[in-house]
Amino acid sequence: MKQRAFRPILAALAVLTLAACAGPETPPAEQQMGGQTTYAPQNRPDVRGTRGAVSADHPLAAQAGLRVLQDGGTATDAIIAMAGVLAVVRPHMNGIGGDAFAIFYDGATGEISALNGSGRSGALATPDFFLSQGLDEVPSTGARSVSVPGAVAAWVDAHERYGSKPFGQLLEPAIRYASEGFPVSTRLGMDFEAQGGALNEPGRALYLPGGSAPPLGSLLKNEALGATLASIAHGGKDAFYRGSVAQQLSAFIEAEGGHLRASDFAAHTSTWVTPLRKDYLGYTFLVMPPNTQGVAQLTYMEMAKAHPIESLGHNTAAYLHTMIELKKLAFADRDRWVADPAKAHVPLERMMDRDYLRARAALVDPAHAAEHVAAGFGDGMEETDGQAPDDSGDTVYLTAIDANGNAVSWIQSNFAGFGSGLLETGTGVLLHNRGSLYTLEHGHPNQVAPHKRPYHTLTPLMALRGEDFAFTMGTPGGDSQTQTLLQIVHNMVVFGMTPQQAIEAPRFRSNGGLSVSIEDRVSLDVRASLTALGHRLSPVEGWTATFGGAQMIFYDPETGTLTAAADPRREAYALAY
Repeated sequence: MKQRAFRPILAALAVLTLAACAGPETPPAEQQMGGQTTYAPQNRPDVRGTRGAVSADHPLAAQAGLRVLQDGGTATDAIIAMAGVLAVVRPHMNGIGGDAFAIFYDGATGEISALNGSGRSGALATPDFFLSQGLDEVPSTGARSVSVPGAVAAWVDAHERYGSKPFGQLLEPAIRYASEGFPVSTRLGMDFEAQGGALNEPGRALYLPGGSAPPLGSLLKNEALGATLASIAHGGKDAFYRGSVAQQLSAFIEAEGGHLRASDFAAHTSTWVTPLRKDYLGYTFLVMPPNTQGVAQLTYMEMAKAHPIESLGHNTAAYLHTMIELKKLAFADRDRWVADPAKAHVPLERMMDRDYLRARAALVDPAHAAEHVAAGFGDGMEETDGQAPDDSGDTVYLTAIDANGNAVSWIQSNFAGFGSGLLETGTGVLLHNRGSLYTLEHGHPNQVAPHKRPYHTLTPLMALRGEDFAFTMGTPGGDSQTQTLLQIVHNMVVFGMTPQQAIEAPRFRSNGGLSVSIEDRVSLDVRASLTALGHRLSPVEGWTATFGGAQMIFYDPETGTLTAAADPRREAYALAY
């Protein structure tokens, strides 16, 4: 196929000014002197290259991806190598026991595609399955919270369409780290101790030996996982969904009281889908369709058009209040309607209607925070506090662009920290708990049913200028994903920050109702004003995973430069060449 270079387009940003992350309230006009860019300090540098770039939620993963690109691999090849490593080195956040979603840009044709790599419930998963056990909701942990893991099938399906290197070769780094061990970091140890409470006995023995995390710098091994990854490297999807691995996992889940059986694993398929899109701030934004919350990302953007975002000023009380209140409106419709469209009606056209969203945006009261927000339409299920079920948002985001202009925005997850809490010792697989997001509410689109995908918070993002690639972006964080991504978009496109500065700038996270987490780098005066409006603020000190861990790669068509950025709030690293 003839290579299609990035076509000349309008400048993606008229000026990329540099703002110190410690002083985000400074307006863009004050960030320049005499028309020249003011080079101010920031936590990390923007990483720039011209031929390829990667960003992933661990330095070992980013290194594996860059090596693939430098060896002539495609962006998808790099993604698979990084995804495999992340499944080993961030085991509490993602793995082959979890799900994945991705958006792809073909550098030769400009074609856009998306892959839904989420799994489904078992054939036994009816409301009665749970109600008969005295449950009034789907448990947040344990075997009843497990749906079929879809990540492995997503790796293979993406490689079959967009890969070039041998699939097994791409998993070699992951196999090595699982079998031989990788060094435990401070961040990893802290996460293990904070999130390991639901682990079963084998999980505690591996990740919390003696009741605490492995020593800093010690090598953490999961040899059984290494063997499972090796079988996948040689046998592809069948090795996971139809072979001994599926037999072991399904028998384990059945013994623990879950609804999955071997036949449910064997029936799993990924789905190629068409991304949803909407224009905002001169870009076309692409997101995953339901069963993900991607639609909320686009409705959030559309409602923001009705407010003077730039004139409100970056991280002023008026700006933050507006953003928080718009989020509640977007989430009210999301929580009412988003589900598996193969099993339920999801009224996307009405949810995304411009006139409807402009009317919704007008509901923001500039003087008061709303505690309860109703969905704009729906049969008696309108009331919501704008919050999905318990969601600690343990996820990894990764992205890559190769020398031929191919780009991938990829996300994969266990959902909560350590997912279901169940480690199956024979395979070394830690099972996710995405099935906990089904509801038992009668008539709700997301009510549990056999062979149904659950509602998902995962929402990778891609942006175009016209028909050409502009940037990828994504973040862990569950409910905070849509909030984080729009704040970063505004930071970069409206307020003139570089990608890295846009990621580092202080953020909020609306938790539902009046509760808002906010980084303490937002000024005391602004926080006092928000409190006066009725928001119940929880200031958070330092760089924490509460606000996700965003990453992105931005392409500048005027210079041919790729700029990669990674969030210091987690272990993310960006590399380019």
